[in-house]
Amino acid sequence: MQITIEYESSWRNSFLDGSNNEALPKQGRKFIGSMTSLKAAENFIQREITLDTVMGILNRLIGDQRKLYQARNEKQYGSYYFKDIEPIISFIDIPAKKITNNEIVYIRNITGSTDQNAFTGSIKSNDIMFCSGYSAEFWGILALDFSEICQFITEETLVEKTIQADPLSIMARLESLNTEKAVENEGFVAAAKQVLNQHFPDADYLNNKGLVSPIMFYCSSLYLQLHRLSERFDMSTVKTKSGGISGISKRGFTKKDFMDRFTTGGKKKIWGNPYIRKERIKGQGEVISMLTKASGQLEINLEIDREKAQEIQQMIENAGVTSFYLGKKGLAYVTKIRI
Repeated sequence: MQITIEYESSWRNSFLDGSNNEALPKQGRKFIGSMTSLKAAENFIQREITLDTVMGILNRLIGDQRKLYQARNEKQYGSYYFKDIEPIISFIDIPAKKITNNEIVYIRNITGSTDQNAFTGSIKSNDIMFCSGYSAEFWGILALDFSEICQFITEETLVEKTIQADPLSIMARLESLNTEKAVENEGFVAAAKQVLNQHFPDADYLNNKGLVSPIMFYCSSLYLQLHRLSERFDMSTVKTKSGGISGISKRGFTKKDFMDRFTTGGKKKIWGNPYIRKERIKGQGEVISMLTKASGQLEINLEIDREKAQEIQQMIENAGVTSFYLGKKGLAYVTKIRI
């Protein structure tokens, strides 16, 4: 028996983690199609037609609307029609055209993630963190150059330089520091790192190349200054409930978390994003990957006797399924059944 299926614009990417072959978690499968998630190569998932795809189609055609893992689990969900037939089913996928869509697809994310680099509402520049007696010395850390930061760490020098103390100015300085190139872990840098490791043993100040990113030293120095200034000032207004600095860790900062304290509207919700992954590959430069769509023909072959084939054909006709998805989205329909 041969069943021929035509399909158009079948999406060949997956936006959720986990597997269709297992029960849904209580909180559902996690959306991994966000811009942040797509930075990780393992989250850009490409799909092809597999036996699971074919079995899902066949069950749909005969009117069985259970999930495939449910249909196969006879003990829990009842009999599985294709139990003895599945091992002798084969298929051929013949794409008529398989192109990477030049029109970027916008994926809707109903979980409502937050934009890491945006905020909403008015800015509260008069927050106590910027107009207290400790403010000049505390934020002055960010006015130091890198050699001065290392000296501050190792020698506990006083901070005499100042920086304009308001949320936007501080954020602009942090973003600027975040772009500075990593340096070798040697000399006065290594000495400063050793001191930081004594104060913050859980923090790792080396990147995957064994280099030190300056932003790590600046952020940790803010925590050092917080401790040192507490001998002269009440620094409780700086700390969050967990004892940290809002949006700033020992190794870096997050813009949305930092600005969340200093805005009236809080973090900005993201309800979707373009499905696109950018990466730099040595020898190729920047490579852009987008959603793939495929159109073509799928031939399903069942090595069964005529009587069984006629039974399946009758079940398909009785179910009356006119069109269905093949994989994600797209349109598919049966064009021929041959016995």
